[in-house]
Amino acid sequence: MPILRDVFLALSTNTLVRNFVVGFPLSRRVTRRFVAGETLDEAIQVVKKLNEQKIQVTFDLLGESVTNESEARAAKEGYLRALDAIAATNLPTQVSLKLTQMGLDLSPDLCLDNVRQIVGKAKQIGTMVTIDMEDSKYTQATLNIFKTLREESDNVGVVIQSYLYRSEEDAKALIAMGATVRLCKGAYKEPADVAFPQKKDVDANYVRLAQMFWQSNDKGNGAYLQLATHDEKIIAWAKQYTTAHKIDRTRFEFQMLYGIRSDLQRRLAADGYTMRVYVPYGTHWYPYFMRRLAERPANVIFLVSNLFKS
Repeated sequence: MPILRDVFLALSTNTLVRNFVVGFPLSRRVTRRFVAGETLDEAIQVVKKLNEQKIQVTFDLLGESVTNESEARAAKEGYLRALDAIAATNLPTQVSLKLTQMGLDLSPDLCLDNVRQIVGKAKQIGTMVTIDMEDSKYTQATLNIFKTLREESDNVGVVIQSYLYRSEEDAKALIAMGATVRLCKGAYKEPADVAFPQKKDVDANYVRLAQMFWQSNDKGNGAYLQLATHDEKIIAWAKQYTTAHKIDRTRFEFQMLYGIRSDLQRRLAADGYTMRVYVPYGTHWYPYFMRRLAERPANVIFLVSNLFKS
């Protein structure tokens, strides 16, 4: 449903619709399918339940495109509190963040300083920080900041998106670094001169990029691949490929979003694969929620059905 996808992606940046949806009485109940809650305490309870199912977690404090320095520093402090909570509760949890939330649009130096503090705190408690990838106008700046931080510390990873034409070259550079990379398809609306417009091409590039990472493992360079997908065909292919090529399961993991294909998450974890769930929380849930509706028609059906429940 490409038209429906485009509609929800457009709505994700519409201020008037955002104000209406956020103020709608049933919105918070419906979004709890995809968002763990608005507070850190609520998110921690979700993490504990997932851990009981042998599922690991990456925390994401929702937010992006801050408009002033105080908002960026407040977002940084929110992540530092989350890391303190991870240490205090001894949860096997990582964190993931967006650079526009850290002030990238305001100042790359401000952004770098904020993320550097988060990476440093994460290093102290023995966990990872993943830098999310946003739309294509931020790709190079994101990779630049990642490379700077990666030279300073090995507990930072980054995301690449298989719908971008440039991702093959980016993957080669990241593999050479022995980087930890989350591979996803991409959730933003991009022009045809930047990204593959057809899903079949995005899927084919996803497989090609995964193969590049796994083939590099034969050289012992340490690159670690996080397969972020709910696509059962790609997951089945990945299981078959890694088995056939004797790729050790310690060299990769599967990742999915909270609230999507929970049955498949549990099945992969029970089969002995590292299964990590991306758990978002916070008050700035609207853009994230709209992108989830854009990704899968089933999510829209879930939304509509819940609007008519008491």
